[in-house]
Amino acid sequence: MSSPTVIPPNDSSEPWIEIVRQKLASMRFGSIQLVVHEGRVTQVESLERTRIPADPTK
Repeated sequence: MSSPTVIPPNDSSEPWIEIVRQKLASMRFGSIQLVVHEGRVTQVESLERTRIPADPTK
């Protein structure tokens, strides 16, 4: 198994990194999934969840 790649905070050499940052910044709850093909990120998918607070009257 290979070591995980560490992304420096201001590395903009890959366009997908900025896409992930934007999605992460606008999300409160959810997940971001990277699709990799032949060692290259080809797709960024995000699933955002909306949490509804519990009803305090029940």
